[in-house]
Amino acid sequence: MAKCLVTGGAGFIGSHLCEKLLEQKNEVICVDNFFTGAKRNIARLLANPNFELVRHDITFPLYLEVDEIYNLACPAAPIHYQRDPVQTTKTSVHGAINMLGLAKRIKAKILQASTSEVYGDPIVHPQPESYWGNVNPIGPRSCYDEGKRCAETLFFDYWRQHKMPIRVVRIFNTYGPRMTVDDGRVVSNFIIQALRGEDITIYGDGSQTRSFQYIDDLVEAMIRMMGNKNDFIGPVNLGNPKEFTIKELAEKVVEMAGSKSKIAYKPLPEDDPKQRQPDIALAKKELGWEPKIPLEEGLKKTIKYFKEILSEK
Repeated sequence: MAKCLVTGGAGFIGSHLCEKLLEQKNEVICVDNFFTGAKRNIARLLANPNFELVRHDITFPLYLEVDEIYNLACPAAPIHYQRDPVQTTKTSVHGAINMLGLAKRIKAKILQASTSEVYGDPIVHPQPESYWGNVNPIGPRSCYDEGKRCAETLFFDYWRQHKMPIRVVRIFNTYGPRMTVDDGRVVSNFIIQALRGEDITIYGDGSQTRSFQYIDDLVEAMIRMMGNKNDFIGPVNLGNPKEFTIKELAEKVVEMAGSKSKIAYKPLPEDDPKQRQPDIALAKKELGWEPKIPLEEGLKKTIKYFKEILSEK
């Protein structure tokens, strides 16, 4: 049994991670400032004696005693991280400094939830970890992209300078229950629009591609990475290499939701990547991991979740 700290633990990914860590008989401290996290995501965990909730913003120092730190705190959807871009950068950079400082003091292992956004609008396809990316440093998405890139820099400098046991994972498009209704992400957007019978909004011509992994696959990989031997610290891509066009996803969601929604096309936002597909050879080799849950199975569970959410409103 380990004592685990999960920052951003009331968020979409964080809440699933907290749940899985508790299932594995760990003690879990969930830290969240509820900027995008939600109490409903972790409500069922509150009765568990091994679970503790702390309301805190990691841009300020935190003093706790734990064995492992999963640093997930940061708004991840463009509509959320662009609402307060300065705070987004602070969360990635100051937050990383504070969590690394905590890990150094208490000699804890620490995992950074980085992102496929570090690759920007890639000119290498699919993206291996060795690719340095193609990122606009001054665009509207830069607060997130460059914040996460800087956080990776800090993690590797702490590793080089202080010999700290770090882990860095780069998370590609992930979906599942507990995504927020208004996060503007493509899977949740399409499902909500389909269930409401609204037009499905596609930005651009729908030929741009994404790779979608179900939340359970990601959580398993993150826990494997934390428990992995210290000589493999990453960064490692965690995503589903099976690629779909946005138009294909829209058509599948409409069909599975039993919707009569039509597709409407709008201009592509600035710096929106045309392709995003992970090369997961390293994850297969070092973690013995690859995603197992097919898109249809994951979408079925996610559509069911959003039906329940919409019925409550």
